[in-house]
Amino acid sequence: MAFRKRKIAAKTAEELNAMEAAGRIVGTALREVRAVAKPGATTLDLDKVAETVIRDHGAVPTFLGYEGFPASICASVNDVVVHGIPSTSVVLGEGDLVSIDCGATLDGWVGDSAWSFGIGELAPEVDALNRATEWVLAEGLKAMVPGNKLTDVSHALEQATYAAEERFGVELGIVDGYGGHGIGRTMHEEPFLANEGKPNRGPRIQEGSVLAIEPMLILGGGYDTQVLADDWTVITLDGAPASHWEHTVAATADGPRILTPRA
Repeated sequence: MAFRKRKIAAKTAEELNAMEAAGRIVGTALREVRAVAKPGATTLDLDKVAETVIRDHGAVPTFLGYEGFPASICASVNDVVVHGIPSTSVVLGEGDLVSIDCGATLDGWVGDSAWSFGIGELAPEVDALNRATEWVLAEGLKAMVPGNKLTDVSHALEQATYAAEERFGVELGIVDGYGGHGIGRTMHEEPFLANEGKPNRGPRIQEGSVLAIEPMLILGGGYDTQVLADDWTVITLDGAPASHWEHTVAATADGPRILTPRA
């Protein structure tokens, strides 16, 4: 019976406001990174911009030093799904698909968000992948409401992925083994949020529960990945491009509240 009564921990209204303050800094950093992401820029250039923005706003980069990660953002290009380490050796070129994942900690609260964008014009099928992943996030987070269970969000993301294949005319694969998570005082809190699954399982979402929701999709329907020798970089096994979108989202009486706005 105790299992059935499990709930995802809730934040107070004041704590949600504090998380949004951190999340807004993340949104600003992402916008500034995108503004300088042009052909010839390196992913380390992007990392320096993000760190400067975060620190200039009185926050600290959550990713830097997290479990040994050496940078302030994850910069994942083309077939890199997540956790790409910024480097002078990764030079952006026309047509690249770039995923930037960023976190900021302000007054002890964490914001975490990711988005993917093209350098110049993307190939049509890659553009469709990216627009589809953005749409899947927007559709999936609608399930982040009090009274739902954890896997109702997972199921919503999965069903949105199937719908996106039809909507955007592209075959999509859900990355196996990776997903979202609880978030608050630390970047990764319980529970883990899968990007697919049967509904009505896991702890219940209550008013004030917060999850980082982050679909990761692969063009062409593949789902297998491997981690490179640096122990961080995750690439698609078939070499296909991947897209990653993420928001930190709170469940409220008025519906899902995005705590990492980019406006």
